[in-house]
Amino acid sequence: MRDFVSKAEALMNVHVTYRLHKTPSVEKDIQHQIEKLRKRLQVFRPELVHLKGTVEENSAPQGISVSLNLRLPSGQMAVQESAPTATAAVKSAFEDLLQQLNKHKELLRSSHKWLRRRNEASERRTSQVPFEETLAAVHPPLVSADDIRSYVNVNLSRLERFVDREIYFREAQDLIPADSITKEEVIDETIVTALGDGLEKPERLTMEPWLYRLALLALDQLSRSDESNGSSVHLEESARKRNVKASDEPGLQFHQPDESITGVTVIADGRVATPEQILASDETLRLIASALRDVGAGPREAFILYAIEGFGVEEISAITSLPTEKVLACISAARDHLRKSPGLAHQFQGRIAPSGAA
Repeated sequence: MRDFVSKAEALMNVHVTYRLHKTPSVEKDIQHQIEKLRKRLQVFRPELVHLKGTVEENSAPQGISVSLNLRLPSGQMAVQESAPTATAAVKSAFEDLLQQLNKHKELLRSSHKWLRRRNEASERRTSQVPFEETLAAVHPPLVSADDIRSYVNVNLSRLERFVDREIYFREAQDLIPADSITKEEVIDETIVTALGDGLEKPERLTMEPWLYRLALLALDQLSRSDESNGSSVHLEESARKRNVKASDEPGLQFHQPDESITGVTVIADGRVATPEQILASDETLRLIASALRDVGAGPREAFILYAIEGFGVEEISAITSLPTEKVLACISAARDHLRKSPGLAHQFQGRIAPSGAA
């Protein structure tokens, strides 16, 4: 049995106990889930928040069991989930805990509306102060221009991959002509909209889903602007793809004349995908695009955000403006559709079945 105290302890009290062999992947998953939970606990004072967790290995039918206990100044929540793998058990337990936390915060927000029993014969409303206005509350700051710039500087590649996948799926379903929209155009439009004054800025902890929603809106807007002349064929234009580099030399040249191969050059970098992995990923995306052709835009986007981008159900609801029940239904529809496609269902085991889905 191993005990583990998270680095987030400086912000809140965290204690996780491992009753199995701890692997870096399990520790990384727990750290990621704790960080997501911490963002939603910014309304409470950190020294008053206590999170205790236990990860243990059970018998074969149950697999891995994860227990969580969250103590707040205003209440206590506990969950226990089991799954065949540690990753699935950790994700399921934290999603259940987040749902309880959201309900608890909603209850606190409406506490000033409660009826207080004056006596056995009558009830009347009492003038109570909302929790957000008490001394125990910490108001999360809103998104600023510096926050947007900092996020884009760190996570631009991830946002570009998401936009690139969305364009790929829409081109595969013939929703937009090929090469009519570039990811750079969508990213530029997204950042301009985010930095502008036309939209109300959200809280800082919801900035990432907000930017992804702006990216989808920018892609829809660019798609609509291209519909007027997207089907037109200009006879005078060249059918060859444009060479924006104005030279073939960058594509043909691999080594510089004075370049020497050292030991650093031949050491494999595990952070970089191999050509085989890149081809396998592209082939998987092609198969998914083909399989989801007849499902519709809603299930396709919900599945991409859940299974590929790693967002939770509530975050997807904020990005797509769909109710939580509708998001679960969309993911389930895409899951059932993919299960009928040979060679795809095993690619997303443990990720294509959201918690609470039928």
